[in-house]
Amino acid sequence: MPQSPPPFELDLLRSFVAVLDLGSFTRAAERLDLSQATVSLQMQRLEERTGRRLLQRRSGAGGYVLATPEGEILALTARRMLALAEEARIALAGPGLGGRLRLGTPEDFATWHLPDILGQFTRAHPGVMLEVACDFSANLLDGFAKGLYDLILFKRDPQRQLPTGSGFGVWREPLVWVTSPRLAALPAPETLPLILAPAPDVYRRRALEALEAAGRSWRIVFASPSLAGLHAAARAGLGWTVLPAGMVPPGLVTLEAASEGLPLLAEAELVLYAAAGPRSPALDRLHRHIVQSLEARRR
Repeated sequence: MPQSPPPFELDLLRSFVAVLDLGSFTRAAERLDLSQATVSLQMQRLEERTGRRLLQRRSGAGGYVLATPEGEILALTARRMLALAEEARIALAGPGLGGRLRLGTPEDFATWHLPDILGQFTRAHPGVMLEVACDFSANLLDGFAKGLYDLILFKRDPQRQLPTGSGFGVWREPLVWVTSPRLAALPAPETLPLILAPAPDVYRRRALEALEAAGRSWRIVFASPSLAGLHAAARAGLGWTVLPAGMVPPGLVTLEAASEGLPLLAEAELVLYAAAGPRSPALDRLHRHIVQSLEARRR
């Protein structure tokens, strides 16, 4: 007798996890380089095959997509299945590696995109001692020039001269203005209260330069180097902040810049940078794994 297709195809699970991570079909489609209609069809197919409703929209908070109780159960399994599939791919790529690697990265990118990627690498290569440090991009570049890191991810700043090395652009997405649902329902004040990281944060400088160029007045009401602190201040309705479009957490609202009289912001671009010259096998493997994993997230 013909068998029905398995309900847990990896492509369906990958889209399901992306929808939950980003809280939106549209953002999930952008990350996976699919159309929104394709992602919607995939979620419909997954619900049909499981016989359960897996997703729901939360009213009153920007229409964020959340998991149902059944969806939460599936999400745990889906993440494990995707992680195991990636571990198998890495393990089959070659023999075990060893050594010590030092990676520097901005906190926001590390929080949103790197945990699963680095976890897969360390599980596949337990002999590699991976040390990860989070800092502002300017500090990461200074540390890289001093030999403190083997590999760094940093936010590209056209005004800064880069040290000698090999750079590779791995991520691009627009920067957006973000605030609480309560403030989003009100007209933006003439003097915009801002929630920003302190200097030398790249997004801080871009936000202030854009406001100055547009002739908008502003004042900083909350400054913190902590991403969690910035999110908490924005949720509390202290003011407006700037985030990459794919890193807006539930409970915050993305604003349409034109309709709010806010200036448009340049894209965020993340670059992966390694020292010039020959790389150790472990460093070469980590470099390729990060590049390939981020490329897969954009598909």
